[in-house]
Amino acid sequence: SLASTAVTCFTRGLDLRKETEDVLCPANCPLWQFYVFGNGVYASLSSVCGAAIHSGVITNAGGAVRIQTLPGQENYPAVNANGIQSQVLTRWASSFSVTRSKNTALEAVGRSVSTARPSTGKRPKKTLDKKAGNKDCKADIAFLIDGSYNIGQRRFNLQKNFVGKVAVMLGIGTEGPHVGVVQASEHPKIEFYLKNFTAAKEVLFAIKELGFRGGNSNTGKALKHTAQKFFSLENGARKGIPKIIVVFLDGWPSDDIEEAGIVAREFGVNVFIVSVAKPTTEELGMVQDIGFVDKAVCRNNGFFSYQMPTWFGTTKYVKPLVQKLCSHEQMLCSKTCYNSVNIGFLIDGSSSIGDSNFRLVLEFISNVAKAFEISDIGSKIAAVQFTYDQRTEFSFTDYTTKEKVLSAIRNIRYMSGGTATGDAISFTTRNVFGPMKDGPNKNFLIVLTDGQSYDDVRGPAAAAQKAGITIFSVGVAWAPLDDLKDMASEPRESHTFFTREFTGLEQMVPDIIRGICKDFLDSKQ
Repeated sequence: SLASTAVTCFTRGLDLRKETEDVLCPANCPLWQFYVFGNGVYASLSSVCGAAIHSGVITNAGGAVRIQTLPGQENYPAVNANGIQSQVLTRWASSFSVTRSKNTALEAVGRSVSTARPSTGKRPKKTLDKKAGNKDCKADIAFLIDGSYNIGQRRFNLQKNFVGKVAVMLGIGTEGPHVGVVQASEHPKIEFYLKNFTAAKEVLFAIKELGFRGGNSNTGKALKHTAQKFFSLENGARKGIPKIIVVFLDGWPSDDIEEAGIVAREFGVNVFIVSVAKPTTEELGMVQDIGFVDKAVCRNNGFFSYQMPTWFGTTKYVKPLVQKLCSHEQMLCSKTCYNSVNIGFLIDGSSSIGDSNFRLVLEFISNVAKAFEISDIGSKIAAVQFTYDQRTEFSFTDYTTKEKVLSAIRNIRYMSGGTATGDAISFTTRNVFGPMKDGPNKNFLIVLTDGQSYDDVRGPAAAAQKAGITIFSVGVAWAPLDDLKDMASEPRESHTFFTREFTGLEQMVPDIIRGICKDFLDSKQ
């Protein structure tokens, strides 16, 4: 039969339902993300496709494999094979083995499916470049470690080992994550900054060298200090990369952590709390604020808190934590209107504008675009010019740096012709915003026109707004106010702009940027 289950890079043995199941592994799973226990016989906690690659049944090009459920066993060994390091597990309730699927029809389907769409969204770069590190993990991370008498020297060393393992698995490198360490004790001490090391080896050595300070675990004080001082550009923080503080807490904080959480959020920092040996029932009387985790994390949605029962045997907690730290689209506290919007410009190229005024229009667009943090994980800009026809000058995915966007705007050539604004809005909604529909960014369209449209603008504008696009209309010279208002999003007054002269466009720039940011914040409430 052709009945096969399409699985993701992360599907585990225990997620499958049948004794024997044919599954189709996608192509291009990032090898460093696989979680595999054992060799030949794998604990069902393991990733199915990871085990298939580890055992040599398929390569990273994906393909069809057969998974056979087996009883649990003890002492699954750690073996490095085919680019995957499997891990030790003392015992697990069930296992599985992997063989090549006998299903040839499925193979043919598999080929087309796995090449058509890499499951991870983008093809991982070859990870040969050790220095560059893991480019898919965008993060600047401060590990805030517990150096209090609470944790003690012995567990302090276990904590250092754990942080070291996390640092190695992150894939630190010049283009990968950067990390630093702050020790919380009576007074916080920044042990090293983001800019000090760009190789995992150096970071590991620096962590090994850390001395235990002792004192109260003034975590709140340390968190506030880190949020305010650690992420400056001169200390190595990078523009447009999420800022993260991972707070390790043995037991509970000895001071107030709520205010520090607020400060961190104001500074756009994502706070994670890793709580170890959380207070027992007998100890709760000593904890001044039982809800300390919820008050400090970036968002109280479960994603930013992480628990480990003790400091002993923490290896299995390394990978899930790393996966969280590398999920840049989940870093809600990094999202500002400057780095989380798509702005499309719809530019009237009709003959009434003329060459020199068209330059002023392009200047206006550049000045708006300049205010935003444009990158592959940040804000994006697109431009369409219209007369009776439409021409996509560049789409959201064409340029991912500010320099390239600004240079593309400068190079837009004036078309000259009629004015069909309604058609142009429909074209832009479909072709430019369509592909971005499920993306994380909020969508904005700025329509610039100098005259009456020959077609209806109200219908197309309503359809665009229904598709989640906020419209600002900017009119110059002979643009009728009714048209402008009909296109603009609600409240129409604050989304409609008008100037008699093209030279008046310049004064509108700050108001448009402010308007975009206000809408962005309102949508987040």
